[in-house]
Amino acid sequence: MFERLDQIEARYEDLTRALASPEIIHDSAKYQKTAKAHNEIALVTEKYREYKDLTRGIAESKAMLATEKDAEMRAYAQEELDKLQARVGGIEEELKVLLLPKDPNDEKDVILEIRAGTGGDEATLFAAELFRMYTRFAETQRWKVEVLSTSESAVGGLKEVIAMIQGQRVYSRLKYESGVHRVQRVPATEQQGRVHTSAVTVAVLPEAEDVDIKIEAKDLRIDTFCSSGPGGQSVNTTYSAVRITHIPTNTVVSCQDEKSQIKNREKGMRVLRSRLYEMEMQKQQEALAKERKQMVGSGDRSEKIRTYNFPQNRVTDHRIGLNIHQLQEVMDGKLQPLIDPLVAHFQAEKLKHETSGAA
Repeated sequence: MFERLDQIEARYEDLTRALASPEIIHDSAKYQKTAKAHNEIALVTEKYREYKDLTRGIAESKAMLATEKDAEMRAYAQEELDKLQARVGGIEEELKVLLLPKDPNDEKDVILEIRAGTGGDEATLFAAELFRMYTRFAETQRWKVEVLSTSESAVGGLKEVIAMIQGQRVYSRLKYESGVHRVQRVPATEQQGRVHTSAVTVAVLPEAEDVDIKIEAKDLRIDTFCSSGPGGQSVNTTYSAVRITHIPTNTVVSCQDEKSQIKNREKGMRVLRSRLYEMEMQKQQEALAKERKQMVGSGDRSEKIRTYNFPQNRVTDHRIGLNIHQLQEVMDGKLQPLIDPLVAHFQAEKLKHETSGAA
């Protein structure tokens, strides 16, 4: 591990020097590529240097304890040694996590798809609230949210919403949100005060680029039709809405939010590309070892991952047994108390898997 860390630190120093060279500074493409590579190993280099500082401090404290005769100085050295040793173990564990193989999708933007499931009108209302929750969270992260497609219900909820979320490391933060989100509460339409259970599915797809997925024109059927819903006369009378069918997989995408057929087609293709990319990822995952499949299986959208219990003011994430009694804060977009433990849990699982594989 430490040999690898030495190599990363040397690479970091090379990149730091390169960023200051006139040749790189005056070439925009080279500078961006170099800066990205520099940024990717900055954290692990910083942690490794902190680790080396701690180990040097430990060696100095031990040397002082071995040679110092003064009782007060020995007590000081022992106190310093205890403090440093308590920190060095944590830093070493952080370094192990940082050296884990990176998910190639972590840096990508995402396509967020939310669909009402069982529960009728109540499910559509909760789908709208979940979308608001993710939008609020995106605002706190300074991410950009762009709605690609919506389908409203008669009560003002959402049967379906598809949106693009763009920003720094979006997929790395949202990838564990895919699954069935269950809500338990008394619907506004309920006369007898009974608690109902409804469900909404969430899918978080890394946005696929042209290099990820090649789509042949001959494999597409593109239909145009008049948009429905609000938007004024032009939306409802022109053939601006687009339905794209990928014939080999029978994947269908519709987009009608824009007045322009060209823009709707562009948005539809982004969604289609990401769905096909997800299918390809699932095929690859199914081919991996059983342990690996169990680890990534948590992202299966058919699995109930979370319950939002309004009468008890509780959110439960079933994958890690986490209960948070701050439901309203969560619905207002404060998702860090859920997301951080999930990331830590799956990193620990990955580390356990890597360690057992190495053994």
